[in-house]
Amino acid sequence: MLFKLANPNRFFAIAAIAQPVAFVLGALALACGLYMALVASPPDYQQGETVRIMYIHVPAAWLALMVYSSMAVAAVFALVWKHMLADLYCRAAAPLGAAMTLLCLVTGSLWGKPMWGAWWVWDARLTSVFVLLLLYIGYITLVRSFAQPWQGEKAGAILLLVGAVNIPIIKYSVDWWATLHQPASVFRMDGPTIDDSMLMPLALMALAYTLLFTGLVLVRLRAEWALRKALLQQMRIA
Repeated sequence: MLFKLANPNRFFAIAAIAQPVAFVLGALALACGLYMALVASPPDYQQGETVRIMYIHVPAAWLALMVYSSMAVAAVFALVWKHMLADLYCRAAAPLGAAMTLLCLVTGSLWGKPMWGAWWVWDARLTSVFVLLLLYIGYITLVRSFAQPWQGEKAGAILLLVGAVNIPIIKYSVDWWATLHQPASVFRMDGPTIDDSMLMPLALMALAYTLLFTGLVLVRLRAEWALRKALLQQMRIA
């Protein structure tokens, strides 16, 4: 199935249908999620109203990790099977992943100030997420530093694969080291420790982020494909 989707014509035919569906469902999920997060869900017994930052911060963190992981998988397809769409996906997704990582860091800082008494601490979780932002920026800078887009494909894919080692470090940093950041409360072997009144809006916001990312990355992917075709056509004429 994946190899069939590597055909650009087939892929963009499916994307033309999926893109508006993702935007509509994402907007609905975002509206419902924000209502539940900001109005319906209760304040935390310790953090009070400050806990509502969680509904922006946590989905941004999840998406930052998911996007980079998907880019690393796409990098394998680009290196091994030379799929052009895999490289174009990485180019399209990188700015969105970087934006999510920055949003995660900013909201985390806003959340950390009242909870920890500091805007920033160099603990393992925060530092590894900051490294993730640098990896995104490094990839974007690297692939755009070549005269022709395809000249940076291999170097960008290698950087993505090398940087993938940071993903498990982010995930398990709170278990491996003593940090101020709280441990996982949703994805746990013994089940979530967060109450359903908070878990439901959090899941809705995560779904909204994912759907809106899907719509946006398809828009950017179409633009990258159009640019690549224009450059190739220009080279043939020259």
